[in-house]
Amino acid sequence: MTATTIADAIRGALAAELESDSRVMVLGEDVGRNGGVFRITDGLQAKYGPDRVVDTPVAESGIIGTAVGLAIGGMRPVCEMQFMGFSYPAFDQIASHVARMRNRSRHRFTLPMVIRMPFGGGIGAAEHHSESNEALYVNVPGLKIVVPSTPYDAAGLIHSAVADPDPVIILEPIRLYRAVKEEVPDLPFDVPIGVARVERTGSDVTLISYGAMTKEMRWAADHLATEGVSVEVIDIRTLVPLDEATVVASVEKTGRAVVITEAARTGGFASEIIAVIQERALYSLEAPIQRVTGWDTVFPLRRTEEYYLPSVERIVRAARATLEA
Repeated sequence: MTATTIADAIRGALAAELESDSRVMVLGEDVGRNGGVFRITDGLQAKYGPDRVVDTPVAESGIIGTAVGLAIGGMRPVCEMQFMGFSYPAFDQIASHVARMRNRSRHRFTLPMVIRMPFGGGIGAAEHHSESNEALYVNVPGLKIVVPSTPYDAAGLIHSAVADPDPVIILEPIRLYRAVKEEVPDLPFDVPIGVARVERTGSDVTLISYGAMTKEMRWAADHLATEGVSVEVIDIRTLVPLDEATVVASVEKTGRAVVITEAARTGGFASEIIAVIQERALYSLEAPIQRVTGWDTVFPLRRTEEYYLPSVERIVRAARATLEA
């Protein structure tokens, strides 16, 4: 067991996959010589060579299109988009080809490929660097989408994603890359896709989130506990396929739910989680479900982003609203 950050856990997991399977490749802008914009792939090209850790042109559509061909040809490419906000030029390839290849070929071809996307705010970055537009990709059938929020999950989900026969998008919360440390077992190990984690059990209200907002969610749970509130905390970890059973079982027990995301409010993934609860646990609800999200605006620049991101105070206030209803 080694204490490590999410950034180091991802690097270690990628190194383990490159070491154990000659079909695995890493490709993206600056992933080789420079080690990536966040230094996630630092040292991998020096160890495994430029044919397996490939510096590409600044052409996101080309990166994904190339990976499609590599995956059909028997390789297992791991692509990096420098930021989610830079992935939009590749959306055509992802929606038109990556997500559809199994269906289009009547299961003759699968695409065992991974697309890594750093996402989210809170780092004082420039425009196009802080988006949380995961709903765009959630709404494309044929993709699996995972969001680690701990070093353990990051390493385990990398292994599961590379081993999966179908395309997996890994959304990596930038704000957490080096914000938390956790003991991680020797690599590789598996964290199953499609299974949420109940971090804390409780009986009064369920808090549900993923990615960077799990940090504020945990702090809010701690604060509520000082007020005598018994909080259940769920990190859903996988957006697609969503672990509906775990979410529903928790809300059936507590009767109250608060869903927290940093994405814009309208059409965000929080709405999907709420819809599932309404469909499957309506008669267990003691109060309306609350959602705490970002705002329906372009993500702001550094001076005002703290007002955009959901705060502990907003989460606590939403939980109190469910308790007082």
